[in-house]
Amino acid sequence: MRSKPAFLIYGSCLLAVVLFLSFSVNAWAQEKAATKSRAAKTPAKPVKKDADYWFNKGALVSTYGNNKAAVQYFQKAITLDSNFSRAYFSQGVSYGQLGQYPKAIAQINMALKMEPQNGMYYYGRGRVYLMWGDKAKAADDFKKAAELGDEDALNYLDYIDQGKK
Repeated sequence: MRSKPAFLIYGSCLLAVVLFLSFSVNAWAQEKAATKSRAAKTPAKPVKKDADYWFNKGALVSTYGNNKAAVQYFQKAITLDSNFSRAYFSQGVSYGQLGQYPKAIAQINMALKMEPQNGMYYYGRGRVYLMWGDKAKAADDFKKAAELGDEDALNYLDYIDQGKK
């Protein structure tokens, strides 16, 4: 019995692979087109614009330095949830970045009324006091934040102590 030449065996295998791939790619393209068609017929679900949505939007724009818009977005979050302490705090930080120190302190104080054991809030208020030029109040807030375990406050106080040596 004669064996088939190698090029016929390999050629047949190669042809089978090419045909398989062409059918697979074609099936994939058809499925992709069908998915697009279904997506075009199905309207997108509306985004739920709750307090978290506006808070996240404010946090994003403040990250890029747009504190004026951040203040407005945080206000929308506060309007939807008047107990949203992080929104008050973040709005206060944004006011501080804008140089509106009395508003900044007032908003951070609102957050502190809701969460008096939040060291980050004391640290943030201390930073605002520092920018405002009130080093004594800033130091008090940094110490309180450190007592509550805020790592940034601990690092800052350690940095200040090293500068005195």
